[in-house]
Amino acid sequence: MELFLLLLIAVLVILYRGYNGKNAIHFINDQVTVLYDKFAPYSFKKVREKTKQLGQEYTPRQYLIQVILIGGFAGIISYLYFYNLIISIVYVILGIMLVPYISFLRCNRVYSEFIFEQIQVYTSNTIMEFATTQSFVKSLEGVRESGLLEDPIAGDVDRMIELAYKNGSIDESLAYFNQLYPYYIVKNMHQLFLQITKEGARNTADSLEQMQLDIDTLVEGVYRDRIDRQTFHRKFLQFGIMLYVLALLVQYLLGKESYIILLDQWYVQILLHLVLIVNTFFLIKGEKYYNENVGAE
Repeated sequence: MELFLLLLIAVLVILYRGYNGKNAIHFINDQVTVLYDKFAPYSFKKVREKTKQLGQEYTPRQYLIQVILIGGFAGIISYLYFYNLIISIVYVILGIMLVPYISFLRCNRVYSEFIFEQIQVYTSNTIMEFATTQSFVKSLEGVRESGLLEDPIAGDVDRMIELAYKNGSIDESLAYFNQLYPYYIVKNMHQLFLQITKEGARNTADSLEQMQLDIDTLVEGVYRDRIDRQTFHRKFLQFGIMLYVLALLVQYLLGKESYIILLDQWYVQILLHLVLIVNTFFLIKGEKYYNENVGAE
């Protein structure tokens, strides 16, 4: 274990001294940026750029801390499982390789939360504008000119207005936006406006008020779900870490000497690798669940 720590310190010192006078944080940040730009799909590049604009992208220091925590945890646990430095180094590398994927999940969550908040602004303000103008296109123009919307929603609203004037109807505009943002509140609001426009309904105040209440109820439920997810995420991580420790309990009950003797058996080695892999897969699935479908109805 001491040798492993010395090697880790040596690598950090070499990185610090050897990267053209820059520190290790800048080096890691530059290399991660190169990898993102080279391999990340275009859609994720847009997501990550918006995360930066929102000020919620991790700093190089935060990424470095994440690398150290995950790599260090993987190294310590795997060494206590196998008492083999080479195996520990392999698990450290595999653990560090998970950092970009965790970043990918987190950026998607931040972006989906932002999109849902923008959808909330779009639907609520369009209803209020329509109550005054009694025109869907004029309502869109009012919401757009208010400056409350940001890209990409703002640009898509511009496209809706353009399509409405081009076609002389709102059908294509609604279909365009529904396809991009298939939220329950969007589809219901658009369906209501379509009925009002087609049927020429006169008294729409009650329908609009009910739609606004539905939106408020749904938004309240989504934010409550977000708080529940955060609580679940904390407890889930604690539970997941404890699963790794359970195998160490067996070692404690058997005694270290007896446990090391067992490690000479190939099937014991395979079993321990399976325990680590299954536990890690379990944690990743939980992390994926926490970061997915934010704002989904």
